[in-house]
Amino acid sequence: MIIERVTVGPVQTNCYILALGRDREAILIDPGDEERRIKKALRDYGLTPCCVINTHGHFDHIGCDDKFSVPVYIHSEDARMLKDAGSNFSNLFSNPVSVTGVEIKLVQDKDLISHAGMVLEVLHTPGHSPGGIALLLKKPDKKVLFTGDTLFFHGVGRTDFPGSDESLLFKSIREKLFSLSDDVTIYPGHGPSSTIGVEKKSIAV
Repeated sequence: MIIERVTVGPVQTNCYILALGRDREAILIDPGDEERRIKKALRDYGLTPCCVINTHGHFDHIGCDDKFSVPVYIHSEDARMLKDAGSNFSNLFSNPVSVTGVEIKLVQDKDLISHAGMVLEVLHTPGHSPGGIALLLKKPDKKVLFTGDTLFFHGVGRTDFPGSDESLLFKSIREKLFSLSDDVTIYPGHGPSSTIGVEKKSIAV
């Protein structure tokens, strides 16, 4: 299986490309910036994007959502961020972000997203944002988790933004993520990969 990380934009956001192999369809997670680099990575593997999934609605994760002409999945509580430069915080920078011209699909906790022979389970992890989610790969591998800005290598997401909640974030990590097996590999929204077991030892929640 292909899990390709392309780190993009001014705050070094991890965009992930998922596919079962070369010359297939691919799922994009958080294509936040640098459309050309993401498209080059797709071409290098001969991949065609079939959908975008956002782990949350902040500008650095949604900036290129509408550059691939595929449906965009996002939790219902962050959906307004796709259109509102104020709530996705892009209005603080020079290029306000608004996602247009693509089909928006709203997801909830425990929903399954199935595309290109892969299945991802939605785990609602509010705290960094109201609609933050993690994505547990159920097929073909149950040991892979995309954590967005909820859980990082030796760290957790910021909770000093409007709509953030530190107690909710810690509850999400404790109940939704740290309940998973220690050998699950995490792929966060920023920084290097880790495992649930390593983060249980490094973070007190």
